[in-house]
Amino acid sequence: MRELALHVMDIMENGLDAGADLLTVSICEDRERNLLEIDIADNGRGMDAETLERALNPFFTTRKTRRVGLGLSLLREACRRCGGDMEVRSAPGEGTRVKASFQADHI
Repeated sequence: MRELALHVMDIMENGLDAGADLLTVSICEDRERNLLEIDIADNGRGMDAETLERALNPFFTTRKTRRVGLGLSLLREACRRCGGDMEVRSAPGEGTRVKASFQADHI
């Protein structure tokens, strides 16, 4: 769970760096489906399709303070290791939304 909390904080920090003044985090456990879902959304500047595609590459970042952008790629890998998946939606001027799912009994 600590690892998940760090992923959530990293994505929220990305939103703040992208100019967001509103961040939402929803966590839902569905015991019937054995599913844990985390939904993180911001109203930052968003990403165009090319940047969004590159954002899942661990060696891509728009930050000037470091040369790698492991956040989204590590979260996606954690999801997959736990029988889930991750989806990222974003558009310029519309912010970004990250939905991550995990099989609850694999966490």
